[in-house]
Parts: sequence; C-alpha cells; structure tokens
Amino acid sequence: MKVLLSIKPEFAERIFDGTKLYEFRKVIFRNPDIKTIVVYASSPVQRVIGEFDIETILSDAPESLWKETKEFSGISKEFFFDYFSERNVGFAIKVKKTRRFKTPRCLRSSYNVSPPQSFCYI
Repeated sequence: MKVLLSIKPEFAERIFDGTKLYEFRKVIFRNPDIKTIVVYASSPVQRVIGEFDIETILSDAPESLWKETKEFSGISKEFFFDYFSERNVGFAIKVKKTRRFKTPRCLRSSYNVSPPQSFCYI
C-alpha cells in the first residue's frame, strides 16, 4: 500500500531536484507499513509526477522539528512556522529515494481517486 499526497508544484519540484528532503505535514497517516509516497502536484499541474520512498517520519514540536530539518527543508523559516502555527506537534517525512515519472499521470485514470485534502491510501 502507498499513500498519495497533494503537494504544491513548487515543493514537489524541489523534492525531485533534491533540494527538499522533508515533506511537512500537520497530520500523518496511521498505517506503519507505508513505505512509498505518490506525489500529486496540485493546481495548476494537477498530475501525478512521481513517487518517493520514506526514510523516516519525524514527529516533534515545530521548534525542534525546524532545528533538525531546516538545512534541507526546501521552504523558508517563515513559511514553516506559518504552516505549523497553533500546532504543538508537526511531522516531517524524510525523502529516501525519488522516482520521477517520464510522463505525468492523470490521477483519476491512473488511481481512480480524487485529489486528497491531506492524503489517501492507494
């Protein structure tokens, strides 16, 4: 089983070019057997552009999470703390190995699902 994540195109690109090694989330999937994330680049791209293997998932207070991930966060400190405002715990999915698809895939025809707000199992 895999998890599909909707990611803004600019951040999805950074994951696949290697400058963003962490994908941050306010909530995380509960299934511990998930090893692969399928990346749906949201509007305006609206395509599945690749997938990556999970090295680990960090869970901590935003301040501690930032200290550990900031070098390869792929986002600004301001964006990070705005995203996690009013949260006591945040999650960082560490990217292990990426696989970018040669041809981006249509979400509906390839996976028969709609773009998730946060994530969905596929």
